[in-house]
Amino acid sequence: MNPSPAELETPEGLNTPVASVKKRRRWGAQDLSLIAVFAALLVVVAVVPPIQIGNLLSVPLTLQTLVVTLSALLLGVSRSFAAVGLYVLLGLVGLPIFAGFRGGIGLLAGPTAGYIIAFPLMALAVGALATLIVRRAWRLAPLLFVLAGIIGLLISHLLGIIGMMINGKLPLDKAIAADVIFVPGDLVKIVLATVLALALHRAFPRLLRDR
Repeated sequence: MNPSPAELETPEGLNTPVASVKKRRRWGAQDLSLIAVFAALLVVVAVVPPIQIGNLLSVPLTLQTLVVTLSALLLGVSRSFAAVGLYVLLGLVGLPIFAGFRGGIGLLAGPTAGYIIAFPLMALAVGALATLIVRRAWRLAPLLFVLAGIIGLLISHLLGIIGMMINGKLPLDKAIAADVIFVPGDLVKIVLATVLALALHRAFPRLLRDR
């Protein structure tokens, strides 16, 4: 028997009335803690020495896209955007928390600007899709989480290419060539983020269900 429109599918296989979902829209201590944890995790992975692939502008390969995707898949729209936005804001005001211990507003004039700007936009897009998946299509979550991550990946690479064209003065073909090197690694990170997100949603089924 199909659930009524007033019910939502959950990772537990249970149905929750919409009214109960609407009750939990304000952030509490747990929400603020999760935002802080993921913002801090972005700082931690930025400290890990980036891999210099040797592309035209030496844009480094880091684990930050993994954490951005994971936070969006776990926390949904608002909380992941807050976590990623907090990280980006702190970096732009001068804290050396971007890859290579860099920070400051001047990075927006550099070749990595597009990737930095893409972080919070990735969180918005992937977080919105993750919320729908958890509530409406949990049985297809493994596939749909990967697809959501790929959409976030497209946002990141599109803005990254634009940033290299504007700030790095590269023509479109060379900007694409400099960016495409990152695609295989980013696809692996999406799969890893999906595996981790699925495991954590099963362990903590209310993490996103009631948002």
